[in-house]
Amino acid sequence: GQDEAGPRRLRAAAMAGFVRELERRDGPALRLEQRAAGGVGCVVWDAALVLAKFLETGACPLARRHVLELGAGTGAVGIMAATLGANVTVTDLEELQELLMVNIENNKHLVTGSVRAKVLKWGEDVTEFQPPPDYILMADCIYYEESLEPLLKTLKDLTGPDTCVLCCYEQRTMGKNPEIERKYFELLQRDFELEKIPLDRHDEEYRSEDIHIMNIHRKQTVGPQ
Repeated sequence: GQDEAGPRRLRAAAMAGFVRELERRDGPALRLEQRAAGGVGCVVWDAALVLAKFLETGACPLARRHVLELGAGTGAVGIMAATLGANVTVTDLEELQELLMVNIENNKHLVTGSVRAKVLKWGEDVTEFQPPPDYILMADCIYYEESLEPLLKTLKDLTGPDTCVLCCYEQRTMGKNPEIERKYFELLQRDFELEKIPLDRHDEEYRSEDIHIMNIHRKQTVGPQ
């Protein structure tokens, strides 16, 4: 009957997600599908917007560079890099591949480099992602204590001496967040040099006092390994 169809249709619409438009400086906006249901990787977080728009400032030359995004979620940041001429691999867990594929497909006419989606589970073997990329992009990847060690292992395994890691995160003051954040940067500093990108170098519209972009490089090792 009539009653059945209504709620089911609504549910289907919610599952189908909702589109977030991300304006670009040159040309049409990116159209990013999001998912209302299921986990954290399904909406475009503010840190992803800030990082995507920072890439557009041209601070890092992306044309023909090899770029890898970790914890890509909707793929916003990686797809933006691909519109700026980079050859991008967006990575996340198996359950986000379908959403990544949809967003790659929806925006492929704007891509001037290339973009593909692959499964990468932090802490696992990364042989298929070698040689090391020129850039690794991460937006809001620090929120579970359990994932810190695997994420750091993946970063160490993926980075070469010339890899630039751009990590954008929203500083959160609730609950265990500050503690997890502190631990992450403490562990990171064993193997990496960290430099904060000043706010005045972020996109002038897409910026916020509590969203930080870190420029991270492997420490240069001296002498025999």
